[in-house]
Amino acid sequence: MRLATIGTSRITHQFVKAVKQTGRFDFVGAYSRSEEKAKQFSDEFGGNLNFSSLNDLANSNSVDIVYVASPNGLHFQQVVVLLKAGKHVICEKPIFSNVNEFDEAVKIADENKVYLFEAIRNIQTPVFKTLQQELPRAGKLRSAVLQLIQYSSRYDQFLDGKVTNIFSPEFAGGALEDLGVYPLYVAIALFGEPEKVAYYPIKLSSGVDGSGTVVLAYHDFICTVLCSKITYSDAPSEIHGEKGSFRINNSSNIARLEWIDAHDKVLEPVAEHFEADDKIYEIGNFADILEQNDKTEYLKLRNLSRVVLKTMETARKQNGILFPNDKD
Repeated sequence: MRLATIGTSRITHQFVKAVKQTGRFDFVGAYSRSEEKAKQFSDEFGGNLNFSSLNDLANSNSVDIVYVASPNGLHFQQVVVLLKAGKHVICEKPIFSNVNEFDEAVKIADENKVYLFEAIRNIQTPVFKTLQQELPRAGKLRSAVLQLIQYSSRYDQFLDGKVTNIFSPEFAGGALEDLGVYPLYVAIALFGEPEKVAYYPIKLSSGVDGSGTVVLAYHDFICTVLCSKITYSDAPSEIHGEKGSFRINNSSNIARLEWIDAHDKVLEPVAEHFEADDKIYEIGNFADILEQNDKTEYLKLRNLSRVVLKTMETARKQNGILFPNDKD
């Protein structure tokens, strides 16, 4: 399939490099509001198309699927144009601002017989797959602490008075949307939809959360999710059961899994797989679904995306963190 991109940022560079590594899609071109940037990006990766008009990209007969990595607040508008034109879409996390947008986009995708994916790499890694298989070893689960705390250089700009996209409600920014989505995906992929959600954010003057703690309540255990763009920690994440605990190195780049028995307290390596660009796994999964028309796997991913988005929307609206695309 012939793939084009929206966005020319670092994450788009990483995605196209991973596409090249897998060989599962053929990169053909890029879109940017700046024609010069689109051409520069396309040339860098061997594409022969560049677009400065979204409609031209959507209507191109030389493009089958589009990877969207624009600012969060632009995702819905751009994705809908592409879906209506019959393009498959891979949209970078967080896929949309709210569930209303998600449901409308899914309806349009189904009507046009195309696939809509959310790019979220952590749940596709080999080590995460091992964690899913090994989880029953922990016995009855009682608690989990999943975190992603990464200081952002853009916070320095924020402190100097410049509000960049990631700290702007206009572009659906904030710590929960940008970082919290990773540990939330881990939690919901492993434990399912929580019964209750409570969020305790540190709100910035721009109106979004710079950091925060999400409490996910299940029937007989609690999962705590910590996310921050204004502090830093490299502490691991843990899942605690009555028979023992699992530890993962990081909620976004899941590369190492360890086990600690509740009785002998011995730390045991379970799985380790470091990949320079772990986007190759999600790309492979999306390509398999498209090639095999695997509706079962597609619907599983789609339903997971919806629950994660619903959880984030609930959490931020509890605290008056609102985006322009939100509806009452």
